[in-house]
Amino acid sequence: MEYTHKPVLLDACIQALNIRPDGIYVDGTLGRAGHSREIARRLTTGRLICIDRDQAAIDAAQDRLAHWLDRVTLVHSNFSELKEVLSRCGVSGADGMLFDLGVSSPQLDDASRGFSYMQDAPLDMRMDTSAPLSAADIVNTWSQEELRRILFEYGEERYAPAIARAIVRARETAPVKTTLELVEIIKGAMPPAALREKQHPAKRSFQAIRIAVNGELEALPPMLRAAVDGLNPGGRLAVITFHSLEDRIVKRTLAELARGCVCPPEFPVCVCGRKPQVRLVTRKPITADGAELEENPRARSAKLRVAEKCGFDL
Repeated sequence: MEYTHKPVLLDACIQALNIRPDGIYVDGTLGRAGHSREIARRLTTGRLICIDRDQAAIDAAQDRLAHWLDRVTLVHSNFSELKEVLSRCGVSGADGMLFDLGVSSPQLDDASRGFSYMQDAPLDMRMDTSAPLSAADIVNTWSQEELRRILFEYGEERYAPAIARAIVRARETAPVKTTLELVEIIKGAMPPAALREKQHPAKRSFQAIRIAVNGELEALPPMLRAAVDGLNPGGRLAVITFHSLEDRIVKRTLAELARGCVCPPEFPVCVCGRKPQVRLVTRKPITADGAELEENPRARSAKLRVAEKCGFDL
């Protein structure tokens, strides 16, 4: 069956990366390989390194990238280990890197992975199934205060205190083992008005637990810095986020990397010696247009930010 998946903001990503046929590129979040296919098909003597923490994504890419495997290197790893991956691949500098921070559709569609609040499955939510920490561990062993904190900070859930109390109370009787058990606990802790909202009542809580399971936010700033370090001068970094927490971290980190001198304004000359590491290509994030939203509603929350590594002469 012909593979027809089209990832979010595909055209904008390809344009942002300024792909050269002989360049070296990194897709740090391979997923369903939609972005990787479009990068690989534009290469001749170039090379594409594809990274994913989910072994299932690496395995599926053998077929999805079959026509271009002569120019593709598949790596089972976390993007938080980007520096080590590039070193192992013998890459001293890349011409472009792309990171799509959304959860891939196969992970959501596979009920057994435990990401979905719409289908019953064991509480898991691990992007890397060999990782030690699962959603069940968090729900059944973390303190009420820690549960409240992640629900509020990672899920921006306004009923976090009530939901955390309800989880702790429920697990005193028996461990919470499945996704739909957790959904019922969450719903039971929320007022009737909240249950009538358009958004599923468990969406924010599931997002928060998934982020905690996979350490998604903590890994972002060091990954972004490692990506910039690994780019050649003029190389592009493109990052897609899907919720405000990620976007704020990406925006803030890129702004710091784009900042030059940090000396107090009253200093007559610069003494810090700090130079900008990147130039912000997009001051405001790129979002999907109407045509893409009609074709792919998942793109509604996607935001693309792009930066270019400065030359050594700055």
